[in-house]
Amino acid sequence: MNQQCKKGVTDLWTRVLALCPEREIFLRSGAQVRFFRLSRRAQLSGIACLSALIIGCATLGGSLYLHRNALAQDQALLAQQSKAIAGKANRVAAYRKSVDDLAHELEERQDFMDDLYRTHFGTEDRGVTGTGLIGKPDSPKVRLKAKINSDENISMAPEAAPLMKIDARQRRFASALTAVVERRADKAEAAIRSFGLNPAALAKTAAHAQGGPFVPWRGGREALPEELEGLAGALARLEFLETSLISIPSGRPTVARMETSSYGYRRDPFNGHAAFHAGIDFPGSFGQPILAAAKGRVSFVGQRQGYGNVVEVDHGNGLMTRYAHLSGFVARTGAPIARGEAIGRMGSTGRSTGTHLHFEVRLHGQPINPRRFLEAAKDTLQVQQLAKARFADIARRG
Repeated sequence: MNQQCKKGVTDLWTRVLALCPEREIFLRSGAQVRFFRLSRRAQLSGIACLSALIIGCATLGGSLYLHRNALAQDQALLAQQSKAIAGKANRVAAYRKSVDDLAHELEERQDFMDDLYRTHFGTEDRGVTGTGLIGKPDSPKVRLKAKINSDENISMAPEAAPLMKIDARQRRFASALTAVVERRADKAEAAIRSFGLNPAALAKTAAHAQGGPFVPWRGGREALPEELEGLAGALARLEFLETSLISIPSGRPTVARMETSSYGYRRDPFNGHAAFHAGIDFPGSFGQPILAAAKGRVSFVGQRQGYGNVVEVDHGNGLMTRYAHLSGFVARTGAPIARGEAIGRMGSTGRSTGTHLHFEVRLHGQPINPRRFLEAAKDTLQVQQLAKARFADIARRG
């Protein structure tokens, strides 16, 4: 094997030597002739230098190529890392925005609840607080700023934990307050029914008298949580029922206790024929004050045939009271009237046999028996007084 290798090397060297014989190069310039002798050694040295130069250039080119590829790979890696960092930065920014949005929604919701409570109860520190529904404030107290973003699952983030606790606390408070409000509204509804009136019919009448510009809730397009929707509905129902309740004429229109003529059919005092009497008559002294049976607004002051001098008070929801046979007027048309406020003086004008007050209650223009209003049960009147006190407190606090 070694002999063959040596023979191969010898043959190769022989061929190389054969390619590089000694050479003579003649250069002619004008009349002069010069020649150079290139020995075999010089040729071999030149070939060796050229080969070394070629190999060096190839090595340098390969090294540059590899370096450029490595640089390109590094640049690609840096670009990928920059992209990943940018993506993480975007996620962090989105997360921060979600937390800020959550805080903003909670502040909006708290303002909404505060407005509801002040509107219906007059203050944030009374009423429901005494029931233990609100409880002690969170510690440390958090300044709310925000809204839940459904695109980000921020509920698992530790930074959002205090906000999520506030969210849950608000929902619990809204649910508890709704239960309290509904119980109070149920009592007001029962009190209205005890007067012989149908709350649903009153609500239908009130529904035809609504309006105003559309002002979207400042929370934006997002719907209110179910608990707050329920609370808003319960408070609106309470507001309507108690407003209707305090407008029901349950106060006596005069200090007289005895009635000379009741509601219904009777013998006419002038001709003796059967006739329908649409109200109740109260005797008294001439000029005695006549009082409004409920809060409302004076809708008529003047004379009506058969009634003489008349004052009529509109109490809303189709309810109206009429005070007839007056000797004089105290109220003016369009004036707001409180329950028990003087509106006229007792007399005997119109178709009357003597000094007395003719008192009527009408629903949508049709007379109804006033006795049911003047003889209301004590617990019904207590519910009515509570409603009056609440509205008076709201008015006092502005």
